[in-house]
Amino acid sequence: MLRELVRARLAEALDRLGVTGVEPEVSVPERTEHGDFSSNIAFALKSRLGCPPHQLAERILAHLDQGPFSKAEVAGAGFINLFLKPEEIRRALQAILAAGEHFGESGLGRGQRVQVEYGSANPTGPLHLGFGRNVVLGDAIANLLAANGYTVEREYYVNDTGSQVEKFAASLYYFYVQALGREPPFPFPEEGYRGEYVREWARELAAAEGERLLRLPQERALEETKRLGLERVLRTVRADLEKLGIDYDRWFFDSELFIDRDGGPLFAQVMELLRAKGYLKDEAGAVWFKATALGAEKDEVLIRSTGRPGYFASDVAYHYNKFVERGFDRVIDVWGADHQGHVPRMKAMMRAFGLDPERLSILIYQLVTLKRGGEEVRLSKRSGEFVTLRELLDEVGPDAVRYFLLSRSPDAHLEFDLELAKEQSKENPVFYIQYAHTRIAGIFRELRGKPPRWAEVDLEPLQQPEELELIKHLDEFPEVVRDAALHFAPHLLANYAYGLAGLFHIFYDRYRVLDEAPPLARARLALCRATQLVLRKALGLMGVSAPERM
Repeated sequence: MLRELVRARLAEALDRLGVTGVEPEVSVPERTEHGDFSSNIAFALKSRLGCPPHQLAERILAHLDQGPFSKAEVAGAGFINLFLKPEEIRRALQAILAAGEHFGESGLGRGQRVQVEYGSANPTGPLHLGFGRNVVLGDAIANLLAANGYTVEREYYVNDTGSQVEKFAASLYYFYVQALGREPPFPFPEEGYRGEYVREWARELAAAEGERLLRLPQERALEETKRLGLERVLRTVRADLEKLGIDYDRWFFDSELFIDRDGGPLFAQVMELLRAKGYLKDEAGAVWFKATALGAEKDEVLIRSTGRPGYFASDVAYHYNKFVERGFDRVIDVWGADHQGHVPRMKAMMRAFGLDPERLSILIYQLVTLKRGGEEVRLSKRSGEFVTLRELLDEVGPDAVRYFLLSRSPDAHLEFDLELAKEQSKENPVFYIQYAHTRIAGIFRELRGKPPRWAEVDLEPLQQPEELELIKHLDEFPEVVRDAALHFAPHLLANYAYGLAGLFHIFYDRYRVLDEAPPLARARLALCRATQLVLRKALGLMGVSAPERM
């Protein structure tokens, strides 16, 4: 990588100055007249060396190996601007072509086992737009980690034992009885589910089961309704995820924590372990986790006074299963903004088990606002309720859904513009990126005969500024993939792909490829090939398709 080359040369210069153990920060200037790369290392070291930045920058340049550079200069109060020789830039293109489909991958993770848990909506209805952001983020992060050498397992947690699923089952049974023309045996559940989709599913249930459930004792009928309702929810969820191109390695059911096994259910074993360690207390008829003893601000209820475990109790047992029983080196949970306050207690839970809290990462993402023509869309056209992920997929397609939901940092509120997502113009970023890929595919369709052997192509004819800028941007791809994985920031990938597409469109609009003399045509074909590889890789990591035609 060119950035690594520049860092290494600056580090060598510092070493000659007697400054060791420093990794110089290197950035790409916004304006090309400021060089291919720039460094503020002189400012970072001014206090340590007691030297004004401008003077220190001059001393660094005096010890710099000028071999890869056509020019190196001090700018402003002490910035170091570095201009690479064209042959160094072209050498980066050779490396990209040699790496081929594996360009951008790394061994950073060294095979560490990482679990990414995402989605995990309460199984009480169809996935809505907010959970769309959850699953798209989680899936892209899993892709990025895998590209960096981690062994990744993708998991969806199904909370099939909580109070919400009980209310959902009671609501479904209530409307099922009504669908059969009978009077329900109990009032509609407090805070139950009144949505049109529940009524629709109840009518389906009545058509499929007839009066069978009515003939069962009420408690058993509700259990059977819960089972059938859960199956209906998960069929919908799986269908939506399949349309979005998301596949899980495992679906983990909360009920697994309470199944009897050797030594008793896992949940009971974990509670006994915490009590033996002194982290549980009984108070007001409830069982509490002494989180304050482990750095949290308040203690947390594990088992309510009713005797039912709370959500946090399941989280505790579930994460014990992840780390201790299944032995993941790291776990990443993707949670919505309403879970921000849960992070400290999860870290306290890790300490209670004697685990490093840094092994658990919780990515909190913000809400999504759906807009059409500048107006916010709050309700579903179909049912008058929340907008479902399926409605969004049907209207704009999975590629636009995935790209737009990844286009901003997870910690930023996101606006999803429906009209923009459907445009076939450069204003629509996903169309703009995919169109760059199809343009390259079109070039190769027009090529007569087989492409040249890329390792044998002479790249020296690539002299134009637009060509060299495109190569430099391609060369940045591995660093983007690494940073996006380390910081759980797929938006870096989205922004990178958009910038790469823009540079290619400029090149394509200004220069010919196949109509040039053979040496230049082959060199430009090699540049197109590398761009195609990186665009396809970037889109693939986001879960977006790379079409050959549009």
